[in-house]
Amino acid sequence: MSIRLRLTLWYTGLLAMTLLIFGVSVFMFINWNTYNDLKVMIKKQSDQINVNMTYILNRGTLDLDLISKSKLVDKDIFVQLVNYHEKLILQPTDLLMAGAKISYPDVESKPEKGYYKRTIEVGKVKYDLLTYQRPVFSPITEGQIVGLLQVGVLTHNEDKYLSGLRNTLIIYSILVVFIAFTIGMLIARQALRPIGRVIDATQQIEKGSDLSMRIPSDGPKDEVGVLVDTLNSMLSRLQTAYNELDEAYKAQRRFVSDASHELRTPLTTIRGNIDLLEKMWSRAKESGQLQGKDGLMLTTDHWQMSSEAMSDIAAEARRMSTLVGDLLALARADAGYVMEKEQVQLLPLTEEVVRRAQLLPRDAEWKIGDLSRLVGVPVYGNYDYLQQLLFIFIENAFKYTPSGHVELSSVRTASYVGWRIQDTGIGMNPDEIPHIFDRFYRADESRGVTVGTGLGLSIAKWILDEHGGSVEVVTLENEGTTFTIWLPIDFSEGEDSSIIVETDPNVS
Repeated sequence: MSIRLRLTLWYTGLLAMTLLIFGVSVFMFINWNTYNDLKVMIKKQSDQINVNMTYILNRGTLDLDLISKSKLVDKDIFVQLVNYHEKLILQPTDLLMAGAKISYPDVESKPEKGYYKRTIEVGKVKYDLLTYQRPVFSPITEGQIVGLLQVGVLTHNEDKYLSGLRNTLIIYSILVVFIAFTIGMLIARQALRPIGRVIDATQQIEKGSDLSMRIPSDGPKDEVGVLVDTLNSMLSRLQTAYNELDEAYKAQRRFVSDASHELRTPLTTIRGNIDLLEKMWSRAKESGQLQGKDGLMLTTDHWQMSSEAMSDIAAEARRMSTLVGDLLALARADAGYVMEKEQVQLLPLTEEVVRRAQLLPRDAEWKIGDLSRLVGVPVYGNYDYLQQLLFIFIENAFKYTPSGHVELSSVRTASYVGWRIQDTGIGMNPDEIPHIFDRFYRADESRGVTVGTGLGLSIAKWILDEHGGSVEVVTLENEGTTFTIWLPIDFSEGEDSSIIVETDPNVS
């Protein structure tokens, strides 16, 4: 059963119940009011007749007489006087209804006064008669009932009127319910039309893969309008999430390709050098270049080739260790690894990194700028990871600076301290800045200038986040890049936060 039909049935059922209650209430009120007027009238007539009634004792017998001049206001009034003593029924001549008589209770049953509904038959026609009866007591013997006065009125007009009213209420109620059902179906169809558009749109999205589709929203901002806006917002978020997953999937594929290449190269070198060593040892053994019992002695050329092979193996092993270390760092980040932190002095840490950075392979000149802003300034962090953070940015600058220089200097504000790594390398498009810290992202992938997996800056961003730091990037293609790294100063031992050291005006 559709929502439209259910809503219409609920609405129609509620309306039918309302009409039923209203109709019954109206009918009962009119019925009570109509019969109450009749009761008042016959009660009044009964009182009038009773006043003019006389008790006559004739020859020791009891007789009742009805004064013929009683004021009866309606020709449909029926009067009957029962004389229990004489077993007579007396009726006024002008009120006789073709000898019609109504039943009356026996004197032994001690009839009580009140209103009663009776049926009389005149000829072959039956009439409903509303009567009011009043016992007549003996003036001699207290409490003895000697007669019964009954005054009635025919109710066929009232019954006909009430019957017509009842039929009218029933017919019109059924008609109103039918009309309400029909109109309700039309209104529900119009009101739920946006729901139909929602269903059509979602079915198209389900059958296809176009998440850019949106549900038309041109109606009022009612509940359905809010639902449409909510669904459109949800579709936008789904589209964004789907695109992000798609980008992540592409990045993972790039990473698998790059990692495979990065791992295959050192493995090939290692295998090649191992094969070379095996051949050299085999040839030396076959040529008889063995001396003594202690082992195999090689010529000078063989020793030199063996040394170069060992050096290549060691270098490629270091490359593989670096890649595995990067992957392990990211795995720790994903697992919610919590660093052990303590107060760290930045100047000694930086000096150690500077010394070790001089040994990194590079083509650019390595310059050390002003580091005085780091003197006596502590931060709360992990010594090893902060070293790794600075190494990543320095090594990244060397990698993308084929000529020129890379310079390291210090920066500080009232609450933050850090480093600035400035190079004169290939730079990058400013539009790529929001993505350079994403995993597996490489800004120069289309140009193929350098090799790498795009994990270094992702690790650096994780270390920065763990230390509550931030990084600023200024870059321009073919003109170089400047990274400014900020770390919060640790004031736990009373470091003066009011000192503000002037920094480069080009960096905020």
